[in-house]
Amino acid sequence: MTSAHAPSGVASEHVPARSPGPLDGITVIEIASIVLGPLATQYLGDMGADVIKIEPPEGDLTRSLGPQRHTGMSSVFINCNRNKRSIVLDLRQPRDRQALHEIIARADVLVHSIRTQAAERMGLSYATLAPLNPGLIYCHLKGFSDEGTYAGKPAYDDVIQAMSGLASLQAVHAGEPRYMPTIFADKVSALHAAYAVMLGLFQRNRTGRGQEIVVPMFEAMTAFNNVEHLWGATFEPPIAGLGYETIVKAARRPYPTRDGYIAFLPYTDTHWGRFFSAIGRPELMADERFRNYPARQKFFKEVWAFVTEELARKTNAEWMALLDGDMPIAAVNKLEDLLEDPHLKSVDFWQFREHPTEGTLRFSKSAIDLRDSPAELRRLPPLLGQHTDEILEQFGVTAFKTDTAA
Repeated sequence: MTSAHAPSGVASEHVPARSPGPLDGITVIEIASIVLGPLATQYLGDMGADVIKIEPPEGDLTRSLGPQRHTGMSSVFINCNRNKRSIVLDLRQPRDRQALHEIIARADVLVHSIRTQAAERMGLSYATLAPLNPGLIYCHLKGFSDEGTYAGKPAYDDVIQAMSGLASLQAVHAGEPRYMPTIFADKVSALHAAYAVMLGLFQRNRTGRGQEIVVPMFEAMTAFNNVEHLWGATFEPPIAGLGYETIVKAARRPYPTRDGYIAFLPYTDTHWGRFFSAIGRPELMADERFRNYPARQKFFKEVWAFVTEELARKTNAEWMALLDGDMPIAAVNKLEDLLEDPHLKSVDFWQFREHPTEGTLRFSKSAIDLRDSPAELRRLPPLLGQHTDEILEQFGVTAFKTDTAA
């Protein structure tokens, strides 16, 4: 086994917590890299679970993805791996696989993204692990369900955006298929995985038994996209085409103003009346093109051409002064704007912590606010293998002895 650990003299990575989280006492084993698996388990760690990250000797691939002060502690890794401990195991080696089995036998949850056939070869299938730990919640992250035609196909975020229809939806604005400029499929699937694990734990509290959970990215993203876009195909036979018409007609987009862009989407007749009053044209509510939702849909192009022309006449600040309140309107932020956003500041969204080797780090606060057992940053992102010996000792692993000090 290859072991890595924190340099001598490194301060503790613990951050004092206000209270036990709702998942306090739950041990989660993560065997995953990039974003999907690590983000899913970070959500669990934020809620108090003890997340043990199993890393190969070279570490999670995202340790080298993004800006970094020191090798192996990149920005992307830091944002997916707080509230975890890291242990290095070389799962190509029989002793390391045996050590992992001993750890899993005493854990509550396993989250992994190893392909099915490889997991079976490594002794990490549910059929192999369930007898060792009947209460195990076994969450397998996959590109596609094994029962389907695409079973075993490689799946990454871009692939799933393409296959699920998300990339083609971008052609509404770009004129050609485009990927969302964010790791969309991984992050949506991570949310599915986190709540699936919690449902598994809830069911175990009722029955005392663990279970196998499968989270396939393709199916998760296709369902996610089609909440609104299934449209007329909701009915069989279809009574209209697919695609939420307000979006596919390109109405939902940021509109240019005199000095920037603005999000503007009046839904109700009241919203439209307020808009017309703001521009000094209240009589337009009686116009056959604008008077109600069916009329505005019938004269869709004319309505939004008029809106586009009007919005370009004033600045963002002028529109916000006229319409902010119960109107769906907002200036379009750049990423940099979010660092100084007044609302985010007022809710302490950006959290700053001193990492023992990486200096001051900025974290986003969990968006889930459990008032009695809040999500918290309990552990800073770990160095590669920082907790190897600590974890081996905690779980009484007998497969081998390490020759490194924690």
